Amino acid sequence: MHDVKRIHRRPVNDPSAFEIRRVHARRVWDSRGRPTIEAEVGLAGGAIGRAIVPAGASKGTREALELRDGGPAFGGLDVMRAVANVNGEIARALVGFRAGPAQADHAALDRRLIDLDGTPDKSRLGANATLAVSMAAAHAAAALRQVPLYVHLADPEANAFAMPRPQIQIFGGGAHAGRRVDIQDFMVTCPGATTFAQALEWTAEVYRHAGLIMQARGSIHGVADEGGWWPDFTTNEEALSTLVEAIERAGFEPRSQVAIALDIAASEFGRGGLYTLALESRALDTDAFIELQLRWLDAYPIVSIEDPLAEDDADGFARFTRAAGGRVQIVGDDLLVTDAGLVREAARLGAANAVLLKPNQRGTLSEALEAWRSAQSLGYAGIVSARSGETEDTTIVHLAVGWGVPQLKVGSFARGERTAKWNEALRIEERLGLG
Repeated sequence: MHDVKRIHRRPVNDPSAFEIRRVHARRVWDSRGRPTIEAEVGLAGGAIGRAIVPAGASKGTREALELRDGGPAFGGLDVMRAVANVNGEIARALVGFRAGPAQADHAALDRRLIDLDGTPDKSRLGANATLAVSMAAAHAAAALRQVPLYVHLADPEANAFAMPRPQIQIFGGGAHAGRRVDIQDFMVTCPGATTFAQALEWTAEVYRHAGLIMQARGSIHGVADEGGWWPDFTTNEEALSTLVEAIERAGFEPRSQVAIALDIAASEFGRGGLYTLALESRALDTDAFIELQLRWLDAYPIVSIEDPLAEDDADGFARFTRAAGGRVQIVGDDLLVTDAGLVREAARLGAANAVLLKPNQRGTLSEALEAWRSAQSLGYAGIVSARSGETEDTTIVHLAVGWGVPQLKVGSFARGERTAKWNEALRIEERLGLG
């Protein structure tokens, strides 16, 4: 995570081989048993790329929109209209387009998707349809170049790779665990680890000890949507103290070796400057909620807080950033929704100092990359993030490495759709010789 590996790129001899010959989509299933889209893109040179889009449970209101069918099937969540859009209109529009080799080629492809949809939120064709194709095209181009996706995605001016630092959920809450706890994610990150593999080893011990503690108390309900323990706490702060206990029982020094990262997901329980903590049967105004979180920062080894205030409370977000931004990472998710313009506006207000990057919030890889570049230019940190409804697709791991995003968040240490991504990162680290 601190070392780097030099980039070696394969030359491309026949640009016409990157022309798209086939685009196809199908309905597949995500980790909550809900429909989602898988797309395949075939190139003239014979390479095929495949990608699956995720879906979120807690969403910012300004995210690009998935296209769902409505009606009785699967609770209205079927995606056959979006599949038809890929197999019809999108396929017709992209055949003959080049998927590479240059980043400009992929940017042009994504621009074609954006213009074809014609709406500001991808509501006509569906952000799930456009992103599936955008990702699959990138995979196809990488396959044709015979390089890993992270190499294909890398900035042409970059000359080295580094591994991101993982944020890994230990306790799930909020929309990911039946709202049994108000706070959505209680995670750990390992500032003391020198490799990605070591960070996972340490996290595995913390995860195991957290489970043993909860089991001894009789307070485990299973696992949450993202694989963290689904706990039974009496207060939100009890989760923090229990997490510190798990870190210590695992044999690590809180903060210096293993620290806490939170996703408050305040938009889920905050409206109009009032934050209702259902677990504790109380409501706090913005000032009181800021004060509560500042007390948590004083009492616990917290190094990152995501969405500490709601997306409709930008002034509160800015006040919290002024109060705490010098000592902790403050991440905008619902506030920024991977949107370059919103990142610039947040910087103008002084709200947040890091951006969460979720490609399905925008609907193309190019738009997600634009948000990251804007964040970098403004001095913001970044985290590439999965969603609560995930699949075995590992594209986001390659985005984090290829784009040089310093952190990666894909959920917990359990469940196959999560371990698929952590294990892919381990393979990349080994391939780069950084482990």
